[in-house]
Amino acid sequence: MVLSKQLRVFLLYARSDKQAVHHLYDRMVKDGVRVWVDEKNLLPGQDWAHEIRKTIQSSDVVIVCLSKQFNRQGGFRHEEVKIALEKANALPAGGMFLIPARLEPCDLPDTLRRWHCVDLFTRDGYKKLLEAFKEYVKAE
Repeated sequence: MVLSKQLRVFLLYARSDKQAVHHLYDRMVKDGVRVWVDEKNLLPGQDWAHEIRKTIQSSDVVIVCLSKQFNRQGGFRHEEVKIALEKANALPAGGMFLIPARLEPCDLPDTLRRWHCVDLFTRDGYKKLLEAFKEYVKAE
């Protein structure tokens, strides 16, 4: 996939889904998307909470990678969702910023039900995600 603009995408996920998210990261990078994920982009000594907040705010798209474990575990990802929701709610109606992406069959958190999700576990799920990126770039 070649985009006329390189999207800045933030991947938000549960630690238990690290392997699936890293696979998604690798696919997206291969397809020319500039992806930010904590384990690949945070540098030693950085204030990680500050960097995550700053990166979410400067991203074009935030993908919330959902699984059965996502809501069961605590962690900073729930704060990340709040930060992403703040930005999404401040954008004009109809704009794309937040994409719930299910890694497996699971329920969507109530806070994310407003946005149509993509099922990455289906055969054409990743293709649909790339189509959403193309639409985002066209709308810019």
